[in-house]
Order: sequence, then structure tokens, then C-alpha cells
Amino acid sequence: MADLESIDWSQLNHAYGAADDIPELLAQLANYPSKSGYDSEPFFSLWSSLCHQGDTNTAAYAAVPYVLQLAEAEPERIAYDFLLLPTSIEIARLTGQGPGIPASLKDRYEAAIQSMPRIIGRLRVDNMDDTLCLTCGAAIAVAAGNAKMAEAILELEGEAAAEFLKWKSDQ
Repeated sequence: MADLESIDWSQLNHAYGAADDIPELLAQLANYPSKSGYDSEPFFSLWSSLCHQGDTNTAAYAAVPYVLQLAEAEPERIAYDFLLLPTSIEIARLTGQGPGIPASLKDRYEAAIQSMPRIIGRLRVDNMDDTLCLTCGAAIAVAAGNAKMAEAILELEGEAAAEFLKWKSDQ
């Protein structure tokens, strides 16, 4: 498991400044919190700080490997945010909505992004709701470097999927 203390979080930033508060939020993920609403902690604070309004930051690149290590350790316990947050961070990076990855974080970050298809392969499909299913598709797309496909997949929930299928059948 990644050692949160091995990273100098004060040298990294997030949407609100220095990232000193991120290790405590990440440590809370080790309890595998459920997702009961958009403001459920610690995900609400992690989203606000690490992927704020579609932009990302250097602290996000340090956080992603830890989030995905937890997802890989116990995939049956994860809420969809364990995959959606890293997917959204990578979409932001690929679309120029964040800084470059610091050299000291690059290898671990890239390996973590590449681990998402493996994690998804260990999920039980009989427990997948629509949100997790869409998240898995987007995670696979972004792991392949295809941010546009990942974004499109994430837009296909509910009525958008029905409209797309109707449009496709009319072609």
C-alpha cells in the first residue's frame, strides 16, 4: 500500500492551495465508505480539492495511486467514486485541464491509471448499477488514452442513452 507520509504534500497543490489536508482524507478511504449522496465524505472533499469543476492539480496525481490501490485490494467494497475520481482526473489531464505530472509522481501515477482495467475485471457484474457500469467503461477508455470516448460514455446515462439509441436507429 502506498505510504502517504512518503509524499511531501506541502509541495503539491489542490484547488484551494497546499495539499496538506489530502493524506487525512485519503486515509479515510481505507474504511471503504459508501456513497450515500453527492456530499458524502471523504469523497466530497476529495472531489472538490482534486478535480474541481473539471480541473485537476498536482495533488491529484499523488492521490490517484492510493485510491486505486485501495480499489484493487478490495474491489467488492468500492463505491463507484474509487474509479470515477481517477478517471475524471485523467480526463482533465489529457484534455489540458491540469498541470503536467511532476517527475517524482509520473511512474506511479501512470501505473495506477493502467491498473484500472485489471481492477474492473475483478468486480462482480451482478452488483453493477448503471453508474458503476458507465464508470467502468469510461475508466477503460481513459486507461487507453481516449479522453473523448471516456467523456462520451459518462454522458450516456438515463435519457441520453435512450436518445442516442433512437438517433442511431433512425440512421
